[in-house]
Amino acid sequence: MRFQAPESLSEQIAQHIGLRIIKAELKPKERIQELKVAKELDVSRGSVREALLILERRHLVNIFPRKGAVVSELSAHHVNCLYDMYITLLSMLLSTFSQCWKDGDLEEMIEKVESINKLMSSPEKPVDKIVEAGFELMSMTYEVVNNPYLEETLENFKPGISRTYYLAMKPRQEELHQTRAFFNKLVSAVLKRDQEAVKVIVADYGEFQRTLTLQELKSATSTSNSYI
Repeated sequence: MRFQAPESLSEQIAQHIGLRIIKAELKPKERIQELKVAKELDVSRGSVREALLILERRHLVNIFPRKGAVVSELSAHHVNCLYDMYITLLSMLLSTFSQCWKDGDLEEMIEKVESINKLMSSPEKPVDKIVEAGFELMSMTYEVVNNPYLEETLENFKPGISRTYYLAMKPRQEELHQTRAFFNKLVSAVLKRDQEAVKVIVADYGEFQRTLTLQELKSATSTSNSYI
């Protein structure tokens, strides 16, 4: 397997490994061996090492002296810290957008919400495609809000948030109706330029996702302990 431009090689490798962590194909505390990854992807160890540094900044791996890189744990403390920040920042983005949008800014977003609704109504209910479409919807607001610092920070949160979405929603696809309601209510509030309603909708859904994630973590911990 060989990666090519336009993105840097290290970034492509980081995205490849990061997606495996997000989907739990690589488990918490699992060691990531530079040489093995380099051979699998047909790249240099130096490129893999740079990719692991990128993943460390995204809180998906921890790098230890003489031990190397291991997949980071997803603890309750980590989840709470993540959602405390993400809910605040996403609320800031979307409430600002609700005040700034102009004619022509919403058509593509409404189409994206319709495509998300179709995915959720399909028999498969593909969590990976739903999660990605949700992030694409949020990114459509960046140009209108025009805050590069906020955009960069939220983009850096994507891997961690994606990891919690996969953990929470894969075993609970029946809960996807809450996600559909979130997007539909959000679009309605944005159309009305109801800034306070947007903040409430974002906060409620963020807390819903936080609760599901913490429940799954607790369940996984209990299952693990039962075999000790």
